[in-house]
Parts: sequence; C-alpha cells; structure tokens
Amino acid sequence: MSPIDTGPAIHVRNLTKSYGDLRVLDGVDLDVARGTIVALLGSNGAGKTTAVRILSTLLRADGGTAVVDGVDVAAQAAKVRESISLTGQFAAVDEVLTGRENLMLVARLRQLPDPGRVADELLARFALTDAARRAASTYSGGMRRRLDVAMSLVGDPAVVFLDEPTTGLDPQARLEVWDAVRSLAASGTTVLLTTQYLDEAETLADRIAILHGGRIIAEGTLADLRALFPPATVEYVEKQPTLEEIFLAIVGSAGPRHTEES
Repeated sequence: MSPIDTGPAIHVRNLTKSYGDLRVLDGVDLDVARGTIVALLGSNGAGKTTAVRILSTLLRADGGTAVVDGVDVAAQAAKVRESISLTGQFAAVDEVLTGRENLMLVARLRQLPDPGRVADELLARFALTDAARRAASTYSGGMRRRLDVAMSLVGDPAVVFLDEPTTGLDPQARLEVWDAVRSLAASGTTVLLTTQYLDEAETLADRIAILHGGRIIAEGTLADLRALFPPATVEYVEKQPTLEEIFLAIVGSAGPRHTEES
C-alpha cells in the first residue's frame, strides 16, 4: 500500500456476474475505507462469496470495476494479490504440520526473510505460543481458525477478506475469532467480512452492507441502519438471559479451556 494513497481500500462500481441465466451480481457498488471492518450481509445465494472471489482475483467479473488497495483487480491481478489475503469458510491449515510450521511455510512462500521470527510474532499475537510445536490436528476449532487468520497476516497484507470465518464454530471459539478480527482492525488492516450471523456483524463491523437481489440495498453504520426504522418505544420488558449467555457463564465458571481439546 502506498503511503500517499488515501482513497478507499476497496472501491467497487457496477459489478456484475452471471452464471448462465442466473444474475448473481447485478450492479454492486461498495466502498471500504482503509483500516475499517465492513460486514457484507446477505442470505444464502445472495452473492457474498462471489463478490469476495472477484475482489480476491479468483473469479473474473462480467462487468463493472473493482479496485483493491489502489489497483484494478481485472487489469493487475498479480499486483492485487501482493497486498491481500483471503480466509475462506473453512480453515486451510495443514493439520500434519505444527502451528509454527504452518506459519513458516506461508512466510517462505511469500519469500519473507527470517520465517521463524515471523511465525513466532504471529503465534504470540494470537495466543498460540504454547501450542506452537503441536500438530495443528490437535487444535480445537477456535485455535485452528485463529491459526488460519494468523496465516492470512503473513506479509502484512493491506486488505484481508474473511468469508464466513466462524461458520460451524462453538460459542467460545466464535469469541476467540472475534478477538482475532478486532486485532486486525487495531493494527490498521482493512477487513471485508461476510457473515450470516447478525450479532457478528453488529459486534465487529464499523459499517454494514446488505446484499440482496444482486445489489447493495442498504449500507452504513449500525446507527444509520437503525435510523431507517421508526423510533423505538420504551416499554418495560423482563429480560431473560440468552442460551449463549448461560452457556458461557457456566463454562467460564468451570475454569480455563484446555488447549489440547480437539
């Protein structure tokens, strides 16, 4: 990322993509400011993953323009790949290798000096140092996902795409991944997050975009979206704890989670 480039990290205009007669993206417009987390919401089949695949150079759009970190995705795909990272819906770690070896492998592929130092810094950042020399197959779901996110940060990419990063995780593992995502934004990394979990978007995102019918039909902060509805009326309601709150309270009171859990 150029230090003088102050434009949006992601700039999309009139993006289109069809599969046969099915129009998945029908003129998508989206801007993502640098150093922010934007959540892209939509039902199954809305086109969230298609949009991410186009922005991460894995798929060509039929029309429109997409610029990531100041570079046109269609015209300079290789250059775009130098400044981005993609974490898909399922952890892409090599379970035969240790956590440290996974990170060192990616560092070597990116031709970074001192892969061991890079790996150790990321292990510390994501609280995986104690499990660094264990095979990734012994990691819990949350640990594997944290390792997956850590691998996406090798080389300090300017933009990270997270495609439904907490799918299939238990409540504790989701919270671990949320902490990892927050750390990305705290370090200045731009994050485009797709998710079907509305509480995830509400918790993590600076801005939220809703993709429906192939277009972004609403976009803004949570406050902006709430302002689209009539003001809330004040009523007394006895609030019962949610099952997630009960589960976390009970498990949390039982002591720390064992890292050897698979």
